[in-house]
Order: sequence, then C-alpha cells, then structure tokens
Amino acid sequence: MANKTASKITVRNIFQESVEATDDIAKGFRKGLQALKSNSTTVSTKNDRKITGSVDIDTMTKTLYPTDPRWDYVIGYEDKAYFLEIHPANTSNVSEMINKKNWLENWLISKAPALRSIKANAPYYWVPSGKNAILKTSRQYRQIAQNHIRVVNKLEL
Repeated sequence: MANKTASKITVRNIFQESVEATDDIAKGFRKGLQALKSNSTTVSTKNDRKITGSVDIDTMTKTLYPTDPRWDYVIGYEDKAYFLEIHPANTSNVSEMINKKNWLENWLISKAPALRSIKANAPYYWVPSGKNAILKTSRQYRQIAQNHIRVVNKLEL
C-alpha cells in the first residue's frame, strides 16, 4: 500500500503581505471586512471570498500622525487595494476630503510602497456618513472628480 501524505496548499495573500510590509499598519491586518466594524455595511461584493482583508488606517496611524488628515480604511479585493473614507458629504467637506486623499497618496509613496503597488485603478471612494448634499452639477463635485475621488452610497467591489 502506498503511503499517502496530505500536502497543505498555501494561498498567497498579496494584500496581507503588503500591509505587513508597511510598518505604520503592519499589525492592523484583519480578515474580511473586520477592520471596518459597523461600517462594513458600506461595502458589497460580487464574491465575499475575494476579499483579502482590511485595515483601519486611521486608527493604526492616529498616534503617529495625530494632527494629519488621515484616511479611514483600505480593503483588499482580488489582490488590489481600495481606499474607503466614510465622512459627511457636504460642499464644505470637499477640501477636507481632498486633503485626506493627498495625505494618503503621500503616505503611500513614503511609508507604504508595497500597498501603493497594488492600488486599484480607481482606488479612492467616499461613502457619505449621512445624506449626500453635493450636487453633481456643482463646482465642488467637479473638484472631487478631478482628484479621482468617487462619491458612492455603497462601495461595490
């Protein structure tokens, strides 16, 4: 009788590896959408098994950059990184959101190159924490679009 040994197949999680290679958030990796806690309802997917993890960037970097306009979350889906901000959506919040996105991009360049390398093609999403009061015909909406931030009621991956 042949001796059958079961081999364990290890699936590589590129998102998790990218997070763990980023000192500022290395301990922040959570399975699925766990890092979003109650905000996980702001995300829907075609296939939940393709979610490779999440990180609460804001919480993980709060003590390092206490006065900076930190971004909220990063979500791994199909080996790509999507960045999600849950924030009030009034015209007065637009410059704040642009500052948050600029902080995030600078942070990705200087502190998180591995995460930056797996950034999705359209990675920046703003989910209003209440009613979206920014008209699509407004100057502020154009500013958001020019900064490649997508305002969505729910992030659909």
